[in-house]
Amino acid sequence: MKARESAIESRQYDARRVRPALAIALVVAAALGLAACGFGEEGVSVSESDPNHAGAVLFATHCSGCHTLSAADTQGTGNRGLRTQGPNLNQRTETYEDALFAIQNGGFSGAIMPQNIVVGKEAEEVARFVAKYAGEEAEESPRPTAEESSGGAAGEESSGAASESP
Repeated sequence: MKARESAIESRQYDARRVRPALAIALVVAAALGLAACGFGEEGVSVSESDPNHAGAVLFATHCSGCHTLSAADTQGTGNRGLRTQGPNLNQRTETYEDALFAIQNGGFSGAIMPQNIVVGKEAEEVARFVAKYAGEEAEESPRPTAEESSGGAAGEESSGAASESP
């Protein structure tokens, strides 16, 4: 009977034996996770001497899951069907004010992007970085220039026609 009791006791869960193994496993997993992410600096093409480097690193660590921007070496999500796909910022220009507004308010619709994903000075650094580097692949706008829309081109044609008549 005594042999059976000792066999049962040896198979019982003993938290004192498990805790060190669990702690070691968690430390190893955390170290591997941190090593794999590289803290967002790997691939950032903005030089460390550039005042926008901190914004690039913050963008890479906080925004890369949804947004594509080459200067931060981010690809966004590859699946365009997911609602978490943010705009490709290589193909779209942004002002500092618009970028800061989007960061503080969760984009422009407020439906998908987390509000205040970075705050304070970090939000300003990301907004400056986006304003400077977004739009590297943007095509020229098909919109008419201010001169064309105000009738400058039409006015020249009519004045030319008027000078040709007797």
